This record gives sequence, structure tokens and C-alpha cells, in this order.
Amino acid sequence: MDTVVTTAFAQKSAKIDELVDIEQARFAAARPKSRSFWAEGRKNYLYGGPSHWMRRWAGGFPIYVDHARGAELTDIDGNTYTDFCLGDTGGMCGHAHEAITEAALTQLGRGTTTMLPTEDANWVGQELERRFGLPYWTLTTSATDANRGAIRLSRMVTGRNKVLVFSGCYHGGVEEAHVEIRDGTIGLRNGIHPNGVDHSRVSKVVEFNDRDAVRAALADKDVACVLMEPMMTNFGMIPVAAGFNEFVREETRRTGTVLIIDETHTLSSGPGGFTAAHGLDPDVLVAGKAIAGGIPAGVFGVSEDIARRVWDEVPYVNPRKRQSAHLGIGGTLAGNALTVATMKAVLSSILIPENYALMIENAERLAVGARAIIEREGLPWHVSQVGARAEIMFSPEPPRNGADVIVTRRGDLEVLLHAFYMNEGILVTPFHTMFLMCPATRADQVDHHASVFGKFARLVKEAGVD
Repeated sequence: MDTVVTTAFAQKSAKIDELVDIEQARFAAARPKSRSFWAEGRKNYLYGGPSHWMRRWAGGFPIYVDHARGAELTDIDGNTYTDFCLGDTGGMCGHAHEAITEAALTQLGRGTTTMLPTEDANWVGQELERRFGLPYWTLTTSATDANRGAIRLSRMVTGRNKVLVFSGCYHGGVEEAHVEIRDGTIGLRNGIHPNGVDHSRVSKVVEFNDRDAVRAALADKDVACVLMEPMMTNFGMIPVAAGFNEFVREETRRTGTVLIIDETHTLSSGPGGFTAAHGLDPDVLVAGKAIAGGIPAGVFGVSEDIARRVWDEVPYVNPRKRQSAHLGIGGTLAGNALTVATMKAVLSSILIPENYALMIENAERLAVGARAIIEREGLPWHVSQVGARAEIMFSPEPPRNGADVIVTRRGDLEVLLHAFYMNEGILVTPFHTMFLMCPATRADQVDHHASVFGKFARLVKEAGVD
């Protein structure tokens, strides 16, 4: 029986490889300029492009962008795409939005980096408090930096060292979050070098939605903070179990642990993110990517209690004394005038309730259409959707945790879908099969996706590789 199963699996894998080869050949034939530029870029960049992530596209090489506007993108070969990737959330406002462009151009003419605040900064701080409910904010250059700052302050106020994360999480370049549980063993995530860090001294990792594991991890009171998404989005969407967020809040309070909620992706849930939409109460909230309209930026806000405890450790600097104001966080470009100006544009006129209503409506439209195709074709797949974000996953049921994703994830089908989609004029996030809406996304673009997904579903079913 095992031999039969193994043989069948090998045959499916070989067939999928064959289909990927076909799609990659289609892709290359229609994009000679991008292919040439990629070959040239490999002479100067460590992994071919400005960011090593750019090598992850399933066509075999990335497209090179000529221009992008709204929810559409055109490459240097003249191919146009409906963009559901949107810079892996960084472009959630839509490409080249007039309000962002105007704010950026105006501020560029007035200066960008002075290490001094502008009038816009006060408005932004007030708006962040209004949306997310936390009174005191710090601006950073990325969500990674925001998470690092939040962790550092958590250690400062608790006197503890460890950070609790959930297996399969992603919080940027935060070293403490580079751990996972695989086959019951705790170790570094695939492809991450240890870099001399003893993660047993700085990290704990448990499965998402596992109350007993959270309670056990916090019992020793050596955890400074829990760093979590309110639902997991970057390992394949993992819905949060009923009451789990509230449970984590109760346990962190009981054990004196700081609760950090990272809304970098779940900001797509609404103007105040998942936190406001579901009435959560974090000690610290982090956001990034879309918050400044694609200009590199992150933010983190802290509660009144956390702020008071930080000030007890490091009071406001007296300019008459040469005190250190470093805190181990910050950066020369953090809170620069350009970032603040575009953040104001985003918060005042783009990521607003009316636009979220359109974005969420289109995400629901995509999810309903995809589910109908899955049901019609009798495929063992499912669709998850939260706010303006949806995901197709090649497993019958939504995963409960990272372990479920590891067991059920079909990376081979993801590669095939991504390559097929690009040939049909659709972009999705290259790391998984997630679709994000922006205010410019149109219903006809969503319906075009349904048509393309229907073609893909029939291709896979007819090939017998579902």
C-alpha cells in the first residue's frame, strides 16, 4: 500500500513539474526584456535583484515593472496585470494614489529628513490614537524596527528576556521570531542561519490557538512579551479560534507579560485593524507596510501603563545634561517629514471607512466566486477571507495552526497557480496564495479572477493532480 501511495505521489509530482515547465516557457516567451534584465541583475545583486525576495516569483524570474497605477501593473514587455499582491500589503492603498503622490511631491520640495518634527506629526499621532486606542506612539522605518522597539521596551519594563511567538509567524527581521515547531521539534525556520544566537535563551514558540501551550509557556514568568498577529496571515491564513485572543490577553495580564499585537497584515481588517474591529486590548500595537502608502515606515503605540513604566526607567531627556536618549531604538530616518506627510495622506483620505467598505466587498466577492468554483469542480480546497484579504489554500479545511499548514500545504500547486496566473494577467503574493484589495480594485477585475481560477481548477482536475 505504501508503495502504491508513493508511486501515485511521484506521478503527481512529475505531472505538476511538467505543467510548471509549460507555464514557465509561456512566461519566458512573453517577457524577453524582463528575462534579459534579470540575467544582467545577477551580475550585481547577491540574489539577482535589489531584494532577495524578488527571486521568489514562480515564472523563473521576476517581471520588471514599467509602471503601476491603482490595482494594475505593467511590465517592461508591455504585459498588464491585475495586482492582488499590492507589494505584499505595502501597496494596499493602490499604486500611485493621487493623495500620496501630491503629499510626497509637496514634502519633497520642503525637505525630507531633518531629525525634527513637522506640523503634520501632531495630526498623525492624534489619528493613530483615535484609530487604535493607544495613547503614545513611535514612528520607525519598518514594521521590523517597530517590533524590535516593542520587544526592547517590553524587556525594559519587565526585566525578563524571552519572547513568545507562534509557529509559522512572520514579524519581519525580528531574530526572536525566527523559530518554528516542525515534526514536534523546535528549531529555526527553514533557510534561516543561526548567526550565533542561542534562541533557547531568547525565544519560546508554541502553536497558534493552543491555550494549554500558551499557559505553560507563560507559567515560569520569564517571558517579557507575547508577539502575535490577531490571526495568522503569512503562513497561509490561520483563523483565530473563538476566544483565543481574549484568552491570551487574560494570561498575559495574569503573568505580568506584555502583549504586542502586530497588525502589519491585519490592518486590512478595517481602519483600526483587527484590534478595533474585534475590540482587542493590547499593551503595544505594531503596524507597517501600508501605513504610509508604500513609503518605508512602521509605527508602534503603547498603553498609558507601558509608557509610565518606560519613563520610570528612562525619563524625558534634560537638554541641559548630556544624557543618553538612545533607548536602543529609533533611526536617523525614523519619523522623517516625507513619511509623516504620506502617512497623513493615507490616514486622512485613503484608509478610511468608505474605502474599506469597497475593499471588503471585493474580497468577499472574490472569496464567494472561488468557493463556488471549488464546489462545482469538487476540489479538496478552501478559501479564507478576513477584511480586504482572501486566500485560496489547497487543503479541505482551514488550518488550526502552523503544524496543520506544514502537513497540508501544497507548495507544488502554489507554484503552478502563481505561474499560470501571471500568464493570465494576475499577480498574487509570491509566498502564498493571498489576494489583497485596494480602493481602486474593481468588481470586473475580481470577476476576471474567477474566470482565471476556473481555468486553473479545470487544468488541475483534468491533470489529476488536485
